[in-house]
Amino acid sequence: MGGNDSSPRVVVGVDGSPSSHAALRWALRQAELTGATVYAVGVWEPPSYYGWSAPVVDTSFDYDLARRQFTEQLDEVLGPEHSSRVEERLVLGNPAQVLIDEADGAELLVVGSHGRGTFAAAVLGSVSARCAAHATCPVVIVRSP
Repeated sequence: MGGNDSSPRVVVGVDGSPSSHAALRWALRQAELTGATVYAVGVWEPPSYYGWSAPVVDTSFDYDLARRQFTEQLDEVLGPEHSSRVEERLVLGNPAQVLIDEADGAELLVVGSHGRGTFAAAVLGSVSARCAAHATCPVVIVRSP
């Protein structure tokens, strides 16, 4: 993505956690108020990215699984009939960096306060903290109810 889009964008990170679902709902309400399009961004990260296993040989298998899980997460929050104002993006990479890059030129980046990362007990999730520190647009951090 980039800042060349003519319509306003609200980017939201979706990782399946309760706070990311709350963030998606919040982003949809904000987009309705401002006439923006919501870009729901999931990040696909094979375990081998961090040396947790042998190198992934068939990345299409991991991607297919990630795509199914991402679609199920969106269906759970939005229903099977996704709004025409929601664009889905599933991107390979580091979650914080992908969200920061996707939010370049956006009006707003919305993330949950805690994701499904390894350090779930942190006071503020590492992805949300990094996004708040480095995004070029305003960042909203949403807690799950």
